[in-house]
Amino acid sequence: MKDTLQKFLVDNAPVRGELVEISDTWRHVQERRAYPPAVRTLLGEMLAAAALLSANLKFNGMIVMQIHGDGPVKLLVVECDSELQLRATAKLAEDTLIADDATLTDLVNASGNGRFVITLDPKDKLPGQQAYQGVVPLDGESVATVIENYMLRSEQLDTKLWLAADANVSRGLLLQKLPTIGGTAAPTAKPEGELETWNHMVMLGDTLKREELLSTDIATLMHRLFWEQDVRVFDPVHPQFHCSCSREKVGNMLKMLGQEEVADALSQTDKLAIDCDFCGQHYEFDAVDCAQLFVAEVGGASEAGEVRH
Repeated sequence: MKDTLQKFLVDNAPVRGELVEISDTWRHVQERRAYPPAVRTLLGEMLAAAALLSANLKFNGMIVMQIHGDGPVKLLVVECDSELQLRATAKLAEDTLIADDATLTDLVNASGNGRFVITLDPKDKLPGQQAYQGVVPLDGESVATVIENYMLRSEQLDTKLWLAADANVSRGLLLQKLPTIGGTAAPTAKPEGELETWNHMVMLGDTLKREELLSTDIATLMHRLFWEQDVRVFDPVHPQFHCSCSREKVGNMLKMLGQEEVADALSQTDKLAIDCDFCGQHYEFDAVDCAQLFVAEVGGASEAGEVRH
C-alpha cells in the first residue's frame, strides 16, 4: 500500500485536518543507517510532521525542518517539497550511548541550547528573493509540542499534532483552527460555536493513544475519531522518498570549502569520497575533477554529505 496523506475539513466550522501514514518512505530513510530506537522515534515523528505541514503550504518549494541539539543528537533534519517528496537524516555525537527511553530533552536539549528551525525555500525564486527561516529555542517535551508552539507564536495558527513512529511506520494527525477572513469573524459566523467545535475536535484527538495511531489505518481512524462530525474528505495524496543529491551539488559543496582546503585534502589521498547523508549515494572526485570545479564559478546549492580522504 502506498504512503498516504488524507486531508479533511469540518463543515460549518473553521477546522481542517490531515492524517498521514508513511511506511515505504520511512523504510528508505532507515536504510541509510540503523538509528537507536529513541532517535528513530524522533526522526519518524518529524517525518510525519513535515508531510502534514507541507501539505498545507500554498507555494512551490521545500520545507526544511531541523532540530539542532546540544546532547548526544547533534541534528535531526527532514525535507519535504510541494510534491510530498521526503528525505531525512540524523547526526549523532561520536561514541555515544543512547537509552531506548531517552526523551527529546535528553537527546537534543540537555543544556537548554537546542533550537528548532523551519525553512521555507521557494523552488522558483524571484530575483533577490531569499528563503524564509524561523529559528526558535526548543519549547516543549515532544516534537509535536515544539511544532505546536512554533506555529502559534510564529504563524498565529492554533495547531494540534499527534505523532508516532516505530521501526515500520510513521503516522500523524494534524488539526488546525483556520483564521477568520481579515482577522475578524464573518457576520454570519458564531465564534462561540466555532471555538466549541475546535475544542471538541482537539478533545477527540486527545483520546488517540500512541499504539492506536501506530496500528490503525487512516480510514479506520477517521471513523473512530470523527464519525459524529460533519467531515468533508478529499482525495488522498501519496508521499514518497526522493533524494535531490547530485554530482553537481556535491561539487558545489566542495567549492564552498575553498580551493586551498580541497587541495590540502587531495594531498593526503588520490581522490575525495563523499557519501550523501540522506540516501547514501557515493561520489568520487579526483585531482582533475577538483581542478575543474575551480576553473569557473558556477552557483549551486550545498548538499549534506560525508567527505572521506
